[in-house]
Amino acid sequence: MTSRIVSCVLLCGLVVGARAQQIEIKMATLAPKDSPWCDVLARMGERWKAISKGNVKLTIYAGGVMGDEPDTVNKLRVKLIQAVALTGAGMGEIEKGVAALQIPLMFQSYDELDYVRDRLAPLLEKRIAASGFTVLNWGDAGWVYFFSDKPVTRLDDLKNLKMFSWAGSNDEPELWKPNGFHPVPLAATDIQMGLKTGLIDVIPTTPLYALWNQCFTLAKYMTDVKWAPLVGATIVSTAAWDKIPEAERAEMLKAARDSGQELRSGIRGMGDKAITAMTGGLPGKKMDKLVIVHADDAALADWRAKTEAVYPKIRGKIVPADLFDQVRALRDEYRAKAKGGAK
Repeated sequence: MTSRIVSCVLLCGLVVGARAQQIEIKMATLAPKDSPWCDVLARMGERWKAISKGNVKLTIYAGGVMGDEPDTVNKLRVKLIQAVALTGAGMGEIEKGVAALQIPLMFQSYDELDYVRDRLAPLLEKRIAASGFTVLNWGDAGWVYFFSDKPVTRLDDLKNLKMFSWAGSNDEPELWKPNGFHPVPLAATDIQMGLKTGLIDVIPTTPLYALWNQCFTLAKYMTDVKWAPLVGATIVSTAAWDKIPEAERAEMLKAARDSGQELRSGIRGMGDKAITAMTGGLPGKKMDKLVIVHADDAALADWRAKTEAVYPKIRGKIVPADLFDQVRALRDEYRAKAKGGAK
């Protein structure tokens, strides 16, 4: 009897000890430490801590200290980290289908993007899950514009410039080069250096990113053509996620989804404010003002015609054909409904 009591006490002690062991989720992101992205992630981590009664700790490695997005995906795969907040470029390393949400000049508004993404997300999440990852939330970082050191009015003007493209991806350069453009593969962490040394002349990015890393002081012309939304997602290794008790996971996933919605709403309002700040000049740097290059109706029509002419090469090569077709059909469906509602 005594031995049984001792065994039960020891067993209970092991169970309690195992339950009390803290689970650390290390997350990497390119977002600067004091940016809205990191602020929201930090608040999400606090909510996770409260839900798990201190059992889950989120540690965020911000500002690219873990490397460029392909680097962080590799670290995720070898379990050096357990989670990562990625843009569409990084998500492409896990699931090429995410590129369907960033087809150039496919969307004209956030409403169109939201309509399509909400309907495509379950399929994308299923494909991402098959690779061993769980989507915590979806987000976006604003519209991508071209920032250059010389004015760019029409798409062909880019042919005279050296353009940043994400290192590690062959699809994008292979699309640009045959059409007379000059992509230069670089890590996102090397953009500033590339602009300073003349290695690149133009960068497709969002106003918020251009403001925070101040690359607009080196590429001060922004063409006002919404090239594509920069989408992204926060994902976690399913193996690490499954270590958390199921009841807590459900609450934590809801907290993550709420954080994603909070971030999406906040970021969209900040894009226009960032443009205003750059065109006004930063304190102490009034000479470094952003110049908006306006594309009139004829120029915009030229951008659309030449971009859509390349869609057959994007479909099936960069974006899986089935997803390309779904995105275009859903976008057209939204436009038809919006047009009908306006009558």
